[in-house]
Amino acid sequence: MTRESILVVDDEPGVRSMLEAILKDEGYGVTAVGTGEAGVAAAAAGAFDAVLLDVWLPGIDGIETLSRVKSQGSDAEVVMISGHSTIETAVKATKLGAFDFVEKPLSLEKTLLVLRNALRQRRLEKRNRSLLDQLTRDTEILGESEAARRVRREAAAAAASEAAVLVCGEVGSGRETVARHVHSTSRRAEQAFVHVACGSLGESVGGASLFDTEAGKGRLALAERGSLFLEDVDALPRELQDALAAWLSGHSDVRVIATAAADPAGLRSPLRELVDVVRIRTAPLRERREDIAFLATRFLRDLAREYGRQEKKLSADALAALTRHDWTGNVRALRNVVERALLLVPADEIRASDLPPELGGAGLAAEDLYAPFPTLAAGLEAFTGYFLRRVLREHQGDVESAARAAGISSAALRERLG
Repeated sequence: MTRESILVVDDEPGVRSMLEAILKDEGYGVTAVGTGEAGVAAAAAGAFDAVLLDVWLPGIDGIETLSRVKSQGSDAEVVMISGHSTIETAVKATKLGAFDFVEKPLSLEKTLLVLRNALRQRRLEKRNRSLLDQLTRDTEILGESEAARRVRREAAAAAASEAAVLVCGEVGSGRETVARHVHSTSRRAEQAFVHVACGSLGESVGGASLFDTEAGKGRLALAERGSLFLEDVDALPRELQDALAAWLSGHSDVRVIATAAADPAGLRSPLRELVDVVRIRTAPLRERREDIAFLATRFLRDLAREYGRQEKKLSADALAALTRHDWTGNVRALRNVVERALLLVPADEIRASDLPPELGGAGLAAEDLYAPFPTLAAGLEAFTGYFLRRVLREHQGDVESAARAAGISSAALRERLG
């Protein structure tokens, strides 16, 4: 995990050297400067997780330094250091975004405690922003083709109603995205969105997990006043379909949003009549090729941000190869190809020859797999991040569920991705 970096701004050489030594012993990366102007320049030149900033400085003071650092867009948490600050100074600093104050002469124990709290706050805010970005991506219906615009229109109309919605289409064509979009733009957006993967439920185990058990809480009960998302509802065994239909008939305050195959032959009455009220059909990528270049470029940008990588470009011949491909796995498969290229292609531009053989490329040679990683530790860290982010995406941002699937604790998952 990349160590957190601290900027120290204090005009007293003794304080700077003391803080620098202590913070390095604690495992932080440290940059120490003696003026506000140097602090502003350092914050502009590099990303810091926290700043320890003296209020009284020669030249521009700490309050002005704080203002300039924040106006540059820094999201570092700032802890002010002061020997004799006033209430007015504290109010100004707080309004400008300071996290807390520590007083001189410095107590190292208290300074480290406040700094750890500031860094914990920053990690929480960063994680919340990441989850919000992920939620936005999970509910955004992308594309400018007529097929994409049609799906957006139909999803908007469905969201404005309380009718059950059945989203039909091929695997990977964005069915779950449409389902989540309908929920997140409906009047139930603030209520639960309960995901039931019907394709993984057997008749015996499925009934126990779905319906009320001796403990009194099956999965379905959690959806009261919210939305019940039935993924692959047509794959549910017949006996469970009948039981689910009976349950839904007795629970009026549950919004049903389901997905199914393009031709949901496995969906039987009476469940069909309850879930197939408003039908939305997602289009496979081969029917909207004009969206492929846009989607690939968008995925490349979003994934670079997610992994903290330098953004890469797709060459014209790579975009042409992606557009020609039939994409039996649809949007999900396209995203996977782009993700692999971002992580493994060492150059700043992804060419057609870098793509997998099924897209006409040569694929990556074995030595190219290791080129981006100068050390074993760097390669292991990159793979771990890739693996855990994918598991978290597959579990719709549910940290507890993703951690169980990955075989680690939720605290370890948060620490790795924080």
